[in-house]
Amino acid sequence: MGNAQEKPPGSSGGEKARRGQSGGKERAPGKGGANGAPRENSPAGEEEEQQQPDSSGVDRSYLDAPAGALPPHLARLKNEGNYLFKNGQFGDALVKYSQAIDGCCEAGIDSPEDLSILYSNRAACNLKDGNSSDCIEDCNKALELQPFSLKPLLRRAMANESLERYGKAYVDYKTVLQIDTGVQAAHDSVHRITKVLIEQDGPEWREKLPEIPVVPLSVQQQHREKPISIELAQAQAARAAQEEARRKEAHFTLLKHEGNSLVKKGLFQEALEKYSECLSIKPDECAVYTNRAICFLKLNQFEEAKQDCDSALQLDPANKKAFYRRALAFKGLQDYLSASSDLQEVLELDPKVHEAEQELEE
Repeated sequence: MGNAQEKPPGSSGGEKARRGQSGGKERAPGKGGANGAPRENSPAGEEEEQQQPDSSGVDRSYLDAPAGALPPHLARLKNEGNYLFKNGQFGDALVKYSQAIDGCCEAGIDSPEDLSILYSNRAACNLKDGNSSDCIEDCNKALELQPFSLKPLLRRAMANESLERYGKAYVDYKTVLQIDTGVQAAHDSVHRITKVLIEQDGPEWREKLPEIPVVPLSVQQQHREKPISIELAQAQAARAAQEEARRKEAHFTLLKHEGNSLVKKGLFQEALEKYSECLSIKPDECAVYTNRAICFLKLNQFEEAKQDCDSALQLDPANKKAFYRRALAFKGLQDYLSASSDLQEVLELDPKVHEAEQELEE
């Protein structure tokens, strides 16, 4: 991974310089692609007030949402920063977070949690803009105020990885996983970085790592008891659904393969059971109906074979295998007129199906 462009560590003077670039005026939030705004500002379970547009028609009621223990004028800066971040305006969001941080310091506000969140949010802006060194500095400040906070640890790890400081990144990712084993990005990054460290430092790579801090049990328990946001709950549900879909697909493929193998061995009853399991997972799989129809035909269960071919033709009205096997089922049921009709359908779809031609002659 290539080095991100580093900038000199930021200072209050640098923050004022960044604010000065906008001429002291706030730019109206624009539209942009959402990239996942920091969400620390919304207490769990809090009801949102009904949003009302201002005189210009732009809805700005989000600015007045509560933001921890911050006074209203600083809460507005933080909320606007969150809005700008969500809309991809990372530089403008950084300015708002910087103004809120300066405001806290000037007002002597003693709220380590709120100040830590502001530094963490600003770190996210720096990370998005490729300012990895500034991101790390902000994460360090956030962690000094609130040790073992998950988001600044994760953001610092990502920034260190972008600067190819793999040992430090590894330590932060492992610390994140002590707090929450469900952070998939941390799992993936640990596996990826482990390979890099082995190539870089050889079999003794672990001995060259910085010490991994032990996360107190109280912090782990506090994190587990913390209510999750709606966005996180939705993301977890989506991941669970994807994993379940993958699991079902893999099981379906295995059952179908086993059914096909059993048919080749002439074990039609066992194959029929495998195909039936397949259809309990994916009831709209046309090929499984036609495969199971073979088993029913071999077992002289002609009505069941016909029903499976009917189901296949509902899914694929031009399926020549379903027409042919239904013709055989009709033959077994001594419905020769229907069998003849289906055989003619097969030959219209594909005149080269000699078996259908032979059956029709018979």
